Amino acid sequence: MSRAIPPLNALRAFETVARHMSFRAAAEELNVSHSAVSHHVRTLESRVGVRLFNRTTRRVELTTDGARYYPRIKDAFDRIERSTAELVDSRLSGVLTVQVYVTTAMRWLLPRLTKFQRLNSDVEVRLSTAFQEWEFQLEGKDVGIILGNEEDERLYFQYLYTGKVAPICAPAMMIGERGLRQPADLARLPLIDVYTSPNDWSRWLQELGLHDMPMKITARYDTYLLAMEAAAAGDGIAMAEVQDVEEEIRLGRLALPFDAAVSRLRNWYTVCERGRENEPKIKSFMDWVVVEMADRRLA
Repeated sequence: MSRAIPPLNALRAFETVARHMSFRAAAEELNVSHSAVSHHVRTLESRVGVRLFNRTTRRVELTTDGARYYPRIKDAFDRIERSTAELVDSRLSGVLTVQVYVTTAMRWLLPRLTKFQRLNSDVEVRLSTAFQEWEFQLEGKDVGIILGNEEDERLYFQYLYTGKVAPICAPAMMIGERGLRQPADLARLPLIDVYTSPNDWSRWLQELGLHDMPMKITARYDTYLLAMEAAAAGDGIAMAEVQDVEEEIRLGRLALPFDAAVSRLRNWYTVCERGRENEPKIKSFMDWVVVEMADRRLA
């Protein structure tokens, strides 16, 4: 379904006339004739079905409808101008905008980012994070660290590794007679779900042949980060990517109760717009991520 948007030339003419309150000044700014500006404004008025200007021989005034319409159109053009300037500045400058999931940012990227910046002191890294998995956004982003498949022809993909997910819990939940000892025990213990990745538990249970085991979901979170913290606090057993909890396991905050992890259905990649992969700041970051993530590829 197409957008119900008037012709952009007509909107631009209206915004310019309203800003100057002059058809002549608008024509000079747009580098077109006075009659062309008038034609564009009449086209817009015909399209929206209302009169936008009151014209006299000496002055131009916005009608009530025009006065209500103008600030919104001006704001739209201002946003386009700012977004374009930011995009151009980002491509030409040393600013590198990285799209990354919040869990990956907190658990992996932030502790290592100063290392990249020491090696690339001319690059300023800006992080754009979200709480759930989402596709790489070309507008305003230079590079991303994402889960995906190599399906989007607009993007250049650089494979990192295939993640594995498994149940995690606080070590205390594995102690005592009622402790977690075998996968069947999960049926009587509180489970934590990451609802933005809803198939983790069912896939893991299916891999172990526990297709019909009931699940007692007691909490649902939108990020693995929150689920991991809740598990560490003893609130229940959560699913997590094994590579994300290695440090917590080493420190004794979390434990892997079973030696059974299943591979994700999608792989981890760094991505950028196809054709930009050899831009120095992008190539430096993508190459650095590959080196830093080498241990995850081998896990």
